[in-house]
Amino acid sequence: MTDFALRFSDSRRSYRVAVGVLFFLQGLCFASWASRIPSIQQALGLNESELGLVLFALPVGSMFSLPFAGYIVSKLGSRTVATTALAIYSLILLMLGAAATKWQLIGVLLLFGVAGNLSNISINTQAVGVEAIYQRTVMASFHGMWSVAGFTAAAVGSYMIGNGVLPYEHFFIILGIILLTLALTYRYTLKEDVNAGATSQKLFVKPDQALLKLGLITFCSMICEGAMFDWSGIYFQKVVQAEKAWIGAGYTIFMCTMATGRFIADWFSTRFGLRRTLQVSGMLTATGLIISVVFPTLLPAMAGFFLVGFGVSSIVPLVYSAAGRSKTMTAGMALAAVSSIGFLGFLFGPPLIGVLAGLSSLRLSFTFIALMGLCITLIATKVKFD
Repeated sequence: MTDFALRFSDSRRSYRVAVGVLFFLQGLCFASWASRIPSIQQALGLNESELGLVLFALPVGSMFSLPFAGYIVSKLGSRTVATTALAIYSLILLMLGAAATKWQLIGVLLLFGVAGNLSNISINTQAVGVEAIYQRTVMASFHGMWSVAGFTAAAVGSYMIGNGVLPYEHFFIILGIILLTLALTYRYTLKEDVNAGATSQKLFVKPDQALLKLGLITFCSMICEGAMFDWSGIYFQKVVQAEKAWIGAGYTIFMCTMATGRFIADWFSTRFGLRRTLQVSGMLTATGLIISVVFPTLLPAMAGFFLVGFGVSSIVPLVYSAAGRSKTMTAGMALAAVSSIGFLGFLFGPPLIGVLAGLSSLRLSFTFIALMGLCITLIATKVKFD
């Protein structure tokens, strides 16, 4: 057992619960915003084109903060950054509900993206520390808590909309919940990071080959995730030609299996190894998409999306777990480096799917996504895991 694990092993269960709560709070904050997008669009009178421009501000804010997030976490520590960023994240959520014009909303969304990414990197750094205490993979279960928060926020959002609660009022309640929970859990978060000070904390550090390959795996996975988030409903509508009540079936089953997969991925990875888990994940993603393309009818397409959900569920958390154990960079810097590469896939993947669909068809686009799944399997064979 390492010195770090020995120092914190007595309270490892408390640390795991506390960090799981942080993941839940971040997911609750983000998904609460997502659940009220239609309400805010209607309140501000935005058409679809204007809404698309507004929503693009969030990933721009995230991308802007990526080069600095790892450095800030390395300098200040993930505990300080995680709690501060989450508090600010929830305050900005309240500002989103209060935005009175399109340009106010764009400005606040930029800040929301910055705070969201800072909390993402710092919370995942906390999770790397918990893994070091347990000396096995537990990262995927943390990301499972984020998914559970998404379902919770969607249900709460539906209730708020159904009862005529304004977004500002809704977000004020979420703000109170997050701030109170942070105050209660702060003492149980890790006081130091697993490899703090292990290497020089420069603002810009070139990732080594292993981190670059992990970034490429994340890039391919993010393309798959982004496409499923943005295009699954359209695929079921235009290609599968599902009845209206079943148009959302593919997205729903994908989200359910992705959440479920995150709670079993740690066991699978511990039992069969990280490389094998990533290889299987890539193959499941590719196989599910190929089934959906070759058999574009309701039941086979649902079965395909079922496999895709399991496939992508563990990739990002397990890659983050591996990156956090880097010997050449601090955990925060390594996570930021991998996230920077991966986020490009999430940002540019869905528009690329649209371009390919315009040039040919959505079935060709989804075939391209299947190739990304195969790439995950191939790259995983080339990465040297500790």
